[in-house]
Amino acid sequence: MDGNGRWAAARGLPRVAGHRAGAQAVRRAIEAAITMGVGWLTLYAFSSENWRRPVTEVMDLTGLLRHFLKSEIAELKERGVRLRFIGDRARFERDIQFDLSQAERDTAANTRLNLVVALSYGARAEIAAAARAAAEAAHAGTLDPATLDETTFAGFLSTSGIPDPDVVIRTSGEQRLSNFLLWQCAYAELVFLDVLWPDFGASHFAEALTEFARRERRFGARPG
Repeated sequence: MDGNGRWAAARGLPRVAGHRAGAQAVRRAIEAAITMGVGWLTLYAFSSENWRRPVTEVMDLTGLLRHFLKSEIAELKERGVRLRFIGDRARFERDIQFDLSQAERDTAANTRLNLVVALSYGARAEIAAAARAAAEAAHAGTLDPATLDETTFAGFLSTSGIPDPDVVIRTSGEQRLSNFLLWQCAYAELVFLDVLWPDFGASHFAEALTEFARRERRFGARPG
């Protein structure tokens, strides 16, 4: 979800105004996913690199996260949305960590939309952590290294039990993955939209799904 800062700068507003407008776009994206029958939606909300931003901006972002957890969870639960969070949540303050776990517990029975939010997330760090976990399992004797295949390794990732993405939507005209689900996106279709995230709405979501529907997915196989 890219372009909050540029959206604010174009309007002569502080960056936090762009992040607040981006939060409204999150609501529209979730609503569009529900309306269009999407079963799984993953939002890259806060990357591991975002911690390097100025302290005031990090405080603004974590403040918005606190607001989301306090004000939106009840409605998401009522709408049948199940929440999961991936990433290094230990870097957040304890109250946020508690609210993240509480939101997962409160929505665990929902099935209408599976909403995965990536927070303090970086794909390279995730893969390295999975490799360490696999090595520890082998050292403990609970994993035979000879049996470690792609499926087994995927079970050590933070997305274990979550299907790989079919399509990745990148906003603001950027054309890169930016350390997002690098393992899981091996065969995802990539759709790049020239719209800043705060302006993203249902029509853009539909545009991306229409483009995805036009793609022929062969997963590395030869053309028929």
